[in-house]
Amino acid sequence: MFDSLILYCNSIYTLSKDAEQALCAISSVIEIKKNKDLQPIGHTCKTIYFIEKGALRIYYYKDGTEITESFEFENSIVARAESLFTGKPSKKAIQAIEDTSLVAIDANKLFNLFDSFPEIERLFRKIIEQAYVKAIHRLESIQFYTAEERYTNLLNEHKEVLKRVPLKYIASYLGITQVSLSRIRAEK
Repeated sequence: MFDSLILYCNSIYTLSKDAEQALCAISSVIEIKKNKDLQPIGHTCKTIYFIEKGALRIYYYKDGTEITESFEFENSIVARAESLFTGKPSKKAIQAIEDTSLVAIDANKLFNLFDSFPEIERLFRKIIEQAYVKAIHRLESIQFYTAEERYTNLLNEHKEVLKRVPLKYIASYLGITQVSLSRIRAEK
């Protein structure tokens, strides 16, 4: 299972064998069943996850309504960054939308590796940069695009989303009702 993590890491920033071994030494493999929360709302994030197989979503509640913030699939890193970096409980949850196999990386141990392995620090800086850019793109999509354009963009970026994600989560992610999503899909 660590092979997928190492391939992913090396696709972003090449690690030495010693750094690879150090990263694997602080990681463990976990499985989570469909519809179970990996991290519930109110949990303080202390783990960074790599999705080896399966799919997750990040969600929260607004005025009693469940809102999907993002979907994450294989070869993705997932964490509640606002909780991880502040040490405060998250207002968001991470849920499996399929049976999912993950590599869990202990964040505190990872941060301790940064001094011994600057290449690991560079790797995670690049991962965080990518996540930041993704978050900005998500914010801009809400600000500048119609629901129809957001739907088209989602399909272009993640073709498998319709096959793997319930429509209620897709509608929530797009900021529309399921009825509106059905109308948009019928027009395509």
